[in-house]
Amino acid sequence: MSSFNRRAVMLGAFALSACGFTPAYGPGGGGTKLLSGIKVDDPQSQDDFAYRRRLSERLGQPDPQRYRLSYTITASRLDQAISRTNTTRRYSLNGAAVYRLYDAQTGSILLTGRVSSFTSWSATDTTVATLAAERDARARLMRILADQTVTRLLAQAGSLPE
Repeated sequence: MSSFNRRAVMLGAFALSACGFTPAYGPGGGGTKLLSGIKVDDPQSQDDFAYRRRLSERLGQPDPQRYRLSYTITASRLDQAISRTNTTRRYSLNGAAVYRLYDAQTGSILLTGRVSSFTSWSATDTTVATLAAERDARARLMRILADQTVTRLLAQAGSLPE
């Protein structure tokens, strides 16, 4: 059994090296270009603040600024579970972020993309608890969208100019 595991690991490593896999933060990876190099546009809403905060946690503060990231966040609430008394008991929040990465010096667009996800929450018999659950769901969604954005940027970072 042990030799099978070693063979599988070796075969996997060989397959990754043959396909040109390079770790994002490793030598030759594009991820280091992004760290502390992206100025994210100023937030305009509470959702923007949560999204931008998570991007800053993952990418750091720009020093020096190489790139500028603009984004547009959309989110919509959907009723998911409605009782016989016509009371909504569960909600879903669908969201998307469309982003553009610009060269800070020239203003040219380097990368574009769109990420999307959803989250949900349950309604309770109290308005305060339901509103708190909705705020938490919004914060979770913005975190998910920001993490997906960073993942996409890292995946494409190797194509960025030096």
